[in-house]
Amino acid sequence: EEVTEFDKRSRKLTGGDIVYVCELKFDGVAIGLRYDQGHLVLAVTRGDGVLGDDVTTNIKTIRSIPLRLRGDFPPVFEIRGEVFLPREGFDKLNIEREEIGEALFANPRNAAAGSLKMQDSSLVARRPLDCFLYHVLGEQLPFDNHDDNLMKAREWGLKVSPYIAKCKTVEDIFDFINYWNKARYELPFDIDGVVIKVNSHAQQEEMGFTAKSPRWAIAYKFQAEKA
Repeated sequence: EEVTEFDKRSRKLTGGDIVYVCELKFDGVAIGLRYDQGHLVLAVTRGDGVLGDDVTTNIKTIRSIPLRLRGDFPPVFEIRGEVFLPREGFDKLNIEREEIGEALFANPRNAAAGSLKMQDSSLVARRPLDCFLYHVLGEQLPFDNHDDNLMKAREWGLKVSPYIAKCKTVEDIFDFINYWNKARYELPFDIDGVVIKVNSHAQQEEMGFTAKSPRWAIAYKFQAEKA
């Protein structure tokens, strides 16, 4: 019902055709990366939405996050994403912890969050953390829409998720949701839902924000797994 309502509200607010971008909602730690002249200069966790932790030193140990970009990137921009621990790496980490008598991590998300808070970045480097990036922000972006900017970011060497679909109708959105609700168990990492975003920056601006979140995006959560 909420997704259908979101579609109706979006069309009403923009008064026209809409293209949505559907992405997987990764179960990890939200991160913001700032690049200046193609160099990674800052990495901050989302924290409470206003203040986060500076984890630049630890983020620089993650192999899938480039320290230097290639190509025709903007002078300064931010890209947001999610740091996560693949299930295989999580299982290995817990086996190691058990062997040395340390408390086990409850799930991969907790393990990723704990890793980023560690003081010794050489220990973080030994953990198989990974990262998908999903939102480019800045004044001088190459395109006026979300999807094209993501594809461009991939050319700069940034790891953008391949699990993305452009949708024009609510039916398309639910096809994506229903597919991944089953196929998520085949992925090597955890997801807990799907994020639906309005693609056009102009329409995003038109729709604006509530006090807490953008009006142009919604998260659909899968039912929690029971064990």
